[in-house]
Amino acid sequence: MLPRGRPRALGAAALLLLLLLIGFLLFGGDLEYGRPREAAARDRDPQTDHRGHNRSDCVLLRPLPAKCELLHVAIVCAGHNSSRDVVTLVKSMLFYRKNPLHLHLVTDTVAKNILETLFHTWMVPAVWVSFHDADELKPKVSWVPNKHYSGLYGLMKLVLPGVLPPALARVVVLDTDVTFASDIAELWALFAHFSGVILLRLDRLRQAGWEQMWKLTAAQELRTLPATSLADQDIFNAVIKGHPALVQPLPCVWNVQLSDHTLAERCYLEVADIKVIHWNSPKKLRVKNKHVEFFRNHYLTFLEYNGNLLRRELFGCPSPPPPEAEQLQQAVAQLNAGDACFEFRLQQLTVPRVHLTFLPHEPPPSRPNDVTLVAQLSMDRLQMLEALCRHWPGPMSLALYLTDAEAQQFLHFVETSAVLSARQDVAYHVVYREGPLYPINQVRNVALAQALTPYVFLSDVDFLPAYSLYDYLRASIEQLELGSRRKAALVVPAFETLHYRFSFPSSKAELLALLDAGSLYTFRYHEWPQGQAPTDYARWREAQAPYRVQWAANYEPYVVVPRDCPRYDPRFVGFGWNKVAHIVELDAQGYELLVLPEAFTIHLPHTPSLDSSRFRSSTTYHDCLQALQDEFHQDLSRHYGAAALKYLTALQQP
Repeated sequence: MLPRGRPRALGAAALLLLLLLIGFLLFGGDLEYGRPREAAARDRDPQTDHRGHNRSDCVLLRPLPAKCELLHVAIVCAGHNSSRDVVTLVKSMLFYRKNPLHLHLVTDTVAKNILETLFHTWMVPAVWVSFHDADELKPKVSWVPNKHYSGLYGLMKLVLPGVLPPALARVVVLDTDVTFASDIAELWALFAHFSGVILLRLDRLRQAGWEQMWKLTAAQELRTLPATSLADQDIFNAVIKGHPALVQPLPCVWNVQLSDHTLAERCYLEVADIKVIHWNSPKKLRVKNKHVEFFRNHYLTFLEYNGNLLRRELFGCPSPPPPEAEQLQQAVAQLNAGDACFEFRLQQLTVPRVHLTFLPHEPPPSRPNDVTLVAQLSMDRLQMLEALCRHWPGPMSLALYLTDAEAQQFLHFVETSAVLSARQDVAYHVVYREGPLYPINQVRNVALAQALTPYVFLSDVDFLPAYSLYDYLRASIEQLELGSRRKAALVVPAFETLHYRFSFPSSKAELLALLDAGSLYTFRYHEWPQGQAPTDYARWREAQAPYRVQWAANYEPYVVVPRDCPRYDPRFVGFGWNKVAHIVELDAQGYELLVLPEAFTIHLPHTPSLDSSRFRSSTTYHDCLQALQDEFHQDLSRHYGAAALKYLTALQQP
């Protein structure tokens, strides 16, 4: 246990690093020129007592920056896993911050795609984000041999003074594996006490010729070293050795390192002393440390913290929301809270945070007729994934509607599953839960937008496709010469079983035998037959070739369409009409509906969703869904004119 201090702080994510560059130089690694860094820091730091403990009270007396001063932070991030670390770091920073922030992110293409979407949908007030292309920086550092696991990205902090805007004079540089336990403004305030030139004082570094300085030093060091082992830290240390005036010591409470060879407990006397936790051991949360349980809990708190709660304004400081957020706020303000359908209206206007490719993903090779299975799911359908992966060997784009805490459970589920962890062609996209109803079509659209193949199979996660369906679909697309010659939606007939265990048919003949024996049914035959009736199952039994069917009211088949097909209508939230409206849109845009004679997919039984239960028990829910349908038809009429009348007429028939 830690000595008693204030109540245990919330915390955790992984972040810290470079601190003030100088902090990184003094406290970033395990040894400095052959002796423990803590000892070297004590020799230079008057703020430590005779036992080596840090006297953080000296730091706390330093004045904070002006209330509305913009603080600049730079982070180098590459890949899927590092992007997740950045999110936890940013959460811990936002939790304690009281100032506007400008994040300067040096990223590869993968990380930019993830983080650009995340921050765009997060819409945190008084936070600005700029991206810098890491690929453009690789030639500047690729000549330096490096054995560190971070590769070239671990050297890129060396070139930050030449990358960041020339007008930017100061920046705090952070690694992705640190977690804040205090306001970053306290760290920023230390700039006022720097008398020498330091790396993060970009203006002074540029004036001192930093680029030439580090390159010359690196070249000299590499005459005796085959490669750097600590990436840029080796070069920073060598520069400091030759230019000690560059160094301004920082109290080590700003870099409490949790690696095997550091003496972290010498940095603090109580919880209140700790400012930044640095998980700089490859073991990360499994590192051995006297107080590791406290540090781990701090990290896990932010890892699972609801990021929606960090969309708070900075009181007493102008903190305008992003333009998109301001428009949404105005739209929400116009809603009538007394409206019986207020929940539906509010959910339609809600923009959830989106974390694309939450796990490492390898894009599929380019194939002209390839098909991605697209689906959405929530935590209660997670158990369906392994079976789905066994049935569909092709690429998948899956969107998961989860809380922050559930996202971590999902991550653990995949990493511990031999089936799921072996699949690198499945892209998982997390849409963070927000609002009273399930935004099913918004979630579907996230998965659909991230599909990378020319065609998509629009399915649901509780359906298992025929084992041969992936190959069959690709062959059918080629034979039907879809491409640019023919605009079609290929219908995959849907069936269902009421048994949790049954022998999955390996062919159409076996499926028909199960159907005749009463072990299978056409999908929703007992509850909603009109949803699949136009597929014409009697004709399908005998069909040897694809056949065309006509749209009919409430038809909602599972289809294969080009990737650039119409998106799902996001107004439909909760249960009901979400797929029906999409098929209407396909028909209105002239898609043929072609039923494939050898294709099938089977629905597995599961407990009803919360939204479906509400639909079945609430007349208000029915009324609100009807209101959404009416608005949908009005929009169809405005868009397609007289051609849209057939849809309204069909629905008015008994």
